[in-house]
Amino acid sequence: MRVQNKKIFASILFVLISFVCFAQGSNPPPPMPPPPPGLPIDGFTAFAVIVGVFYGVKKITSNSKK
Repeated sequence: MRVQNKKIFASILFVLISFVCFAQGSNPPPPMPPPPPGLPIDGFTAFAVIVGVFYGVKKITSNSKK
């Protein structure tokens, strides 16, 4: 085969392969997972802030006494 014939054959082969790949189609994507539950941040946050304030005041007062 001549070089020009090889190039034509390769071009036709690539075109045919692209048609085969395009014709296969794709499956639909899987469904999205459900969203996480919306958990409220209510009671414990206020308790944690109060405990943190008391702990901070205790540390400040104990450091100032030294």
